[in-house]
Amino acid sequence: MNVSSAEFQNMKADIVKDMISRLMDERGLSMQEAFDAVYSSRLFEKLNDPSTGLYFQSSGYVYSYLKDELGDFN
Repeated sequence: MNVSSAEFQNMKADIVKDMISRLMDERGLSMQEAFDAVYSSRLFEKLNDPSTGLYFQSSGYVYSYLKDELGDFN
């Protein structure tokens, strides 16, 4: 599916917002800790690449990969 650059950025931002919120709720991270965890992850690098198609998946699906990457750090 082809989307504009603006649509891609909006879809990615929605997923990132959800992942940050979930990290705060589920793992008790501060907002800064959650931002750091998401933006420094390998998953975020893949999410930034439109060719992966991750931006088109549900935030829960993408978050499951982040959880796997982060493991039990808390």
